[in-house]
Amino acid sequence: MHLKQYLKAKFMNFIQHKIQRFLANKPQWVFVVFASLTAFFTYSCMYAFRKTFTVATFDNEFLFGIDYKIWLISSQLIGYTLSKFIGIKLVSEMKSQNRSYFILAVIGIAQLALLLFAITPRPWNIIWMFFNGLPLGLVWGLVLSYLEGRKTTEIMASVLSISFIFASGFVKSVGKYLLLNYNVSEYWMPFVVGCLFLVPLIVSVWLLNMIPAPTTDDIQHRTVRLPMNADERKLFLKNFAAILIPVTAIYVFLTVLRDIRDNFAAEIWLELGMGNTPEIFTTAEIPVGIGVLLIVGLMSVVKSNKAALNTSFAFIALGFGISMLATVAFQMQLINGVAWMILIGFGLYLGYITYQAMLFERFIATFKQAGNIGFLFYFSDAIGYLGSVSAFVLKNFYSANISWLNFLMQLVIFLSAISFLLFILTGIFLHKKYKTIDLNINKK
Repeated sequence: MHLKQYLKAKFMNFIQHKIQRFLANKPQWVFVVFASLTAFFTYSCMYAFRKTFTVATFDNEFLFGIDYKIWLISSQLIGYTLSKFIGIKLVSEMKSQNRSYFILAVIGIAQLALLLFAITPRPWNIIWMFFNGLPLGLVWGLVLSYLEGRKTTEIMASVLSISFIFASGFVKSVGKYLLLNYNVSEYWMPFVVGCLFLVPLIVSVWLLNMIPAPTTDDIQHRTVRLPMNADERKLFLKNFAAILIPVTAIYVFLTVLRDIRDNFAAEIWLELGMGNTPEIFTTAEIPVGIGVLLIVGLMSVVKSNKAALNTSFAFIALGFGISMLATVAFQMQLINGVAWMILIGFGLYLGYITYQAMLFERFIATFKQAGNIGFLFYFSDAIGYLGSVSAFVLKNFYSANISWLNFLMQLVIFLSAISFLLFILTGIFLHKKYKTIDLNINKK
């Protein structure tokens, strides 16, 4: 048995070495396509274990006067939020050789939680959604760590980020199809969908692990990416607190709006008259994904890290503007519900994916900080999902009579207006930080 395992390990290492040599000897676009797609498919598979239950409506089910679905989403989201706080330390300190095993392990735990959710009587099964979300929040940072610190990071991270849009809609379509055509119960459906994606997940993670480390040229343009201990994380926050506070607040608003649109899409589409159209979850996200990918991915051609960082903020502000104008147009009946969902999806994801794919990457590169995206991402994401949980509680206790459609429209306008004020504050602090860097360069 030991000999068999040894030979298997040697064979796998041989295959990995061959693929890495193949990528190293090919034009850069071959590497970009390979890395982008493997990261995309890995994270898309993860969504099958996280988002499918949201397509079920659990009609007329309540616990202590609170909608049963809000309990489920909040339970998962609390676990997911906690994992973001854990990820601040765990992902930022993760060694590269452990990443692939960890991805498979945490998704395996999430799938086990879905099985226990299916077989545990309601309402006790709510607790298993917490344990489903708890490990899954770590996956994004681990997958992104394969792509960061390269000249083409924006392109690859943009493709990866599109999985937020495409996979969320696709797995919901699969889940809705099972509910409508195979009589799978709302409780078993998430586990069944997870089973369908197990083999694609394993293959995707295996290929993801073939991605070679950044080259010397990559490091020269984007700085070396290293694990960060507690003291280094504290020093980073101290040095950039004035910028990170408004930047994180804006990110929280984007997370809240995106989560409402995503988690309660079934209810919103039902209000818009599309409740029995499974494909709408996918087809409405295709133009959103393509549009965001084209805009954010093109930023890889901007060599100046400072210019790219400034452009990031411009993209985020544009996204809020599009979402606000689309909402006003829908309220005035100038556009229909489908166009509104697509436009606010485009606006919100333009801002959200700019954070994920470009802003954090160029922030580290601009200020020449030795560290990694994982820390910045998990610091912001932890607070962002905490904001989402708070919004769900607010909706249930203070806006219970308002539909999710109207609640989302009101929040889009309100939070967009506040964000524009925060952009002005961010610009002031960012300008001061740029001046400090320029003075230090002149002294040298």
